[in-house]
Amino acid sequence: MRYAVLVTGPAGAGKSTFSSSFLTHLSTSKRTGHLVNLDPAANAASFEYEPVIDIKDLISLEDVMSELGYGPNGGLVYCFEYLLQNMDWLEEELGGYENDYLIIDCPGQIELYTHHPFLPTLVQNLQRMGIRTCAVYLIESQFMEDKYKFFSGVLSAMSAMVNLEIPWINIMSKMDLVTPNPDDPSGGARNGLRTRRNIARYLDPDPLLLATTQGDPQAPNPRFHALNQALVQLIEDHPLVSFLPLDLTNSDSLETVISHIDYTMQYGEDEEPKEPHDLDEGDFQDLE
Repeated sequence: MRYAVLVTGPAGAGKSTFSSSFLTHLSTSKRTGHLVNLDPAANAASFEYEPVIDIKDLISLEDVMSELGYGPNGGLVYCFEYLLQNMDWLEEELGGYENDYLIIDCPGQIELYTHHPFLPTLVQNLQRMGIRTCAVYLIESQFMEDKYKFFSGVLSAMSAMVNLEIPWINIMSKMDLVTPNPDDPSGGARNGLRTRRNIARYLDPDPLLLATTQGDPQAPNPRFHALNQALVQLIEDHPLVSFLPLDLTNSDSLETVISHIDYTMQYGEDEEPKEPHDLDEGDFQDLE
């Protein structure tokens, strides 16, 4: 049985770093994992592990932009259209990997996950090949600095989940950057948004964070009030998105995330179903 994890999310969320750490963990655990690069714009120097399959061997964004005169976004769409027209190439490349974990590093253009049929079609082809597939969607902890930016990330994650229709795990990356402000006697951080208590409201998104309060320095123009209320209702009615915290400086944090991925795909079909490791609630939940 083969397993594939699509590593998705916006640019700068830490997808490539997570993929490398994932592969290091698999190697340390005496498990076989391989990196697959599906970003036609990726710089080879950015990979800690050399991809065993690289879309740039089929087509690169640089070539498309120089030869066809496309811009970055149009060129990326062209590259994925070309990949789907040449799925026999990918199937042949994947043919040599059995009982392996394939970590598929995807581009950072979120419209590929939310608006276009490319990745859903790719997933259908992977499943046709007998590859168990799930996706992780990373957003970085800095999103918690601005609750409106954070909820735009929640909505894009929700849209991608609905679009791809596969087992899904959302990850709040770079949690090592969430540190108390030593100048704040309450132990919180700027704007009070990253205290231990409030972090829990972001990991399991509380739509009431969008509720506008008087004197809120982040309050939007009042004309957006109705829109915010509609978003609150949408998130309450469809509570699809929650996040696992990921701190790559903490091996237990990474192991917890990987155990959830294993459980989602039931890694090892001949073994008993595995329960994921519990989160360390003492670190991220309200202790009151």
